[in-house]
Amino acid sequence: MYKAKDDRYETMKYNRCGRSGLKLPALSLGLWHNFGDTGDYSNMEQMCFTAFDNGITHFDLANNYGPEYGSAERNFGKILKEHFGAYRDELIISTKAGYDMWPGPYGNWGSRKYLIASLDQSLERMGLDYVDIFYHHRMDPDTPLEETMGALAQIVRSGKALYAGLSNYDGDHLLEASAILERLDVPFVINQNRYSILDRTIEMNGLKQTAKKLGKGIICFSPLAQGLLSGKYINGIPDDSRMKTDGRFLNESKLDELTMKKVKALNDIAVKRGQLLPEMALAWLLRQEEITSVLIGASKPSQITANIKALDNTEFSDEELKEIDRAGSEEE
Repeated sequence: MYKAKDDRYETMKYNRCGRSGLKLPALSLGLWHNFGDTGDYSNMEQMCFTAFDNGITHFDLANNYGPEYGSAERNFGKILKEHFGAYRDELIISTKAGYDMWPGPYGNWGSRKYLIASLDQSLERMGLDYVDIFYHHRMDPDTPLEETMGALAQIVRSGKALYAGLSNYDGDHLLEASAILERLDVPFVINQNRYSILDRTIEMNGLKQTAKKLGKGIICFSPLAQGLLSGKYINGIPDDSRMKTDGRFLNESKLDELTMKKVKALNDIAVKRGQLLPEMALAWLLRQEEITSVLIGASKPSQITANIKALDNTEFSDEELKEIDRAGSEEE
């Protein structure tokens, strides 16, 4: 039986989620990859143990994480039951619904029927009575926003989630959704969005600025740009890399000449700072006051401990930030 380390809270930093009372660890563990049925269960266990032993209390899932859909929640539920029962009140567990999950018109997007049914399924897979955060996973162009936000309100009132979140929203839709949730007295506290040195979308679509203005937290996913900022691909494609083993989200077409020019320039800056490239990429996010937490993914425990080193140096000079901006936005 797993026993967590006694000193697990001594080195992790915890940030308040916007103006709410909820705190999240500066680094959270995302289960998007490597927790499905194609993964090794004992490795999943060790990654969860390593995360929690280092103060990572937040585990982030979605209904369709796998493969197969639902398998990441099912495997995580097994780990919870076998090892983390005594620590449930020390954990923040989140899940989402909004992408394709089951066949037919009721297994996708943002209808009241889909969101409520999906969370019921997620709770059953994980063996939980509630999740701490439930997200709508993406904007729905066809379902009225009032319906989607009303479903989040019912979910929270039912006790099946403590807080509501939005994922992959832009600034305008965040503003509109937040107003509805405030009217409905829903504790909406956090936005989950893609954000990295190489992907500044939330700076350009108003999400980052609007979240700050509203007092809502931001948690970033793909902080290493799906591995481009991991440093793995500077000298070619390793045989054990995700690009070789699972090309669904990152494939060789992403390693074009301009992208590699940016990556190599950023790596040079990291070396001058005395950091590895992924450490600097994470630290660049962690330094920002708007960012509550950064979601890291891992295929083995050592990657988690390596990423935690980013917390050791999150200070950047003005010149370093200018260099990073120039390197990350270089054009041909």
